[in-house]
Amino acid sequence: MRASASAAYDDAEQVLHAFRAGASAYCPKDVTPHKLVQVLRQVVQGHYVIGDQVFDHEGLQAWLEKGVEQAGRPYMDEEREAFSPLSPREMEILEYVTRGLSNKEIAYSLGISHQTVKNHMTAILQKLDVEDRTQAAVYALRHGWVRIQDTKGKDSKESRLKP
Repeated sequence: MRASASAAYDDAEQVLHAFRAGASAYCPKDVTPHKLVQVLRQVVQGHYVIGDQVFDHEGLQAWLEKGVEQAGRPYMDEEREAFSPLSPREMEILEYVTRGLSNKEIAYSLGISHQTVKNHMTAILQKLDVEDRTQAAVYALRHGWVRIQDTKGKDSKESRLKP
């Protein structure tokens, strides 16, 4: 169970994406510390929180379906969802993974530490619910998040490091 609260703009589209990406709570950006603690306690107990509303799993699904219907488009389950639950940096790292770069090579290319790449990879694996980087790469390719680039004439490591 994830005990996460997303303090962001109070926008229905953001709420829908947040919960489809695995959030357990969604709070407005001006949430008070006291209210945030209450929300986290609800999440730890297995509930879902949107603003002042607390839901169980079925209640959340009904709320999401109602919200999407009101927006005038059909409800999409996670398998058909077109958006990516990954951050832009995680997507960038996943693109390098699909090109076959190691964590060390990715770190060098992005000018970040090897540990930071490892941390991002851990988050990617968890968010995609896969066990290794190969499965993550296949997942991204199958969902059209990244494309296989033509690698003819790009045999050197130096050319692989260029985005």
